[in-house]
Amino acid sequence: MKVVIPLAGKGTRLRPHTHTVPKPLLKVAGKPVLDYVLDDLLAAVPVEEIIFITGHLKEQVEEHVRSQYTIPSRFIEQKVQDGTAGAVGLAGPHLGGPVLIIFVDTLSDADLRAIEKMPDVDGILWAKEVEDYQRFGVIVTDAEGFMVRIVEKPETPVSRLANIGLYYIRDSRWLLEGIQHTLTRAPLLGEYFLTDAFQYMIDHGARLRTVPVNGWYDCGKPETLLETNRVLLERGRALPPARATGCTVHDPVRVEPDAVLERSEIGPNVSVGSNVHIVRSSLRDCIVDDGAVLEDCHLEASLIGAHAVLCGVRGRVLVGDHCALEAHG
Repeated sequence: MKVVIPLAGKGTRLRPHTHTVPKPLLKVAGKPVLDYVLDDLLAAVPVEEIIFITGHLKEQVEEHVRSQYTIPSRFIEQKVQDGTAGAVGLAGPHLGGPVLIIFVDTLSDADLRAIEKMPDVDGILWAKEVEDYQRFGVIVTDAEGFMVRIVEKPETPVSRLANIGLYYIRDSRWLLEGIQHTLTRAPLLGEYFLTDAFQYMIDHGARLRTVPVNGWYDCGKPETLLETNRVLLERGRALPPARATGCTVHDPVRVEPDAVLERSEIGPNVSVGSNVHIVRSSLRDCIVDDGAVLEDCHLEASLIGAHAVLCGVRGRVLVGDHCALEAHG
């Protein structure tokens, strides 16, 4: 089976961090978001090749994947940001059999073994039941759980099954036919949506089954990235500090072994990267990336970039890589 991972977006909601790091490589609980996806994928299903649809800071994505993984990989640049259908369509010349499509804005508890358990369906769409259905594209199903249509941000509760951006299609040729059909129609706000290709398949007889997930964790905004950090720390990613002097630690936290903490209060829900130095500071609900230095800071709900230097800063801040911030008075 081949896998398509579109990740060409600029991650504007996570600026300033995504000015220097592509969104899928931002760390949560000490590990890049993309690595959670790839590690779970490779442990669950046999993969022939992964096709990455790249764009913003594409060289970093390619370098990271090639240095960390041995799975055969292909990188295709999406030069025109024309939507999800356009992105997946770029992989078309390299597809032919079954395909798994994964969008990496989120992490989930999806059980990919459903692919083997449902050999008679034409595809699977994983979904999460939510209360705030107006925020999402929701999947409307029939009585047997097969997709009828997807409705974007419905005003009435036609469904509470949110589309989480994880799809399996048994015959990618059928999907590509749907994508080509979608690309011939007028775009919506300049974009072509992959869900329209699914609708084409259904209208032509495809049976796409929905499978629920228990957990679905957003990594697309600062506040949701921090919430996902909390969940992952609570679920086994915590690591106590190895080099802490005169410190108070409120679990859960993850502190990389070579980070140095002095006379500080850390946690709960704090991740501290490698070679970080924190002195006379308190942090809760924060992610501090590699090489940062914090002195006399009192932070909450903050993202601190790699090699940033902060002195005397209080409150909630979003500080990018290699920035310096000093408060006076």
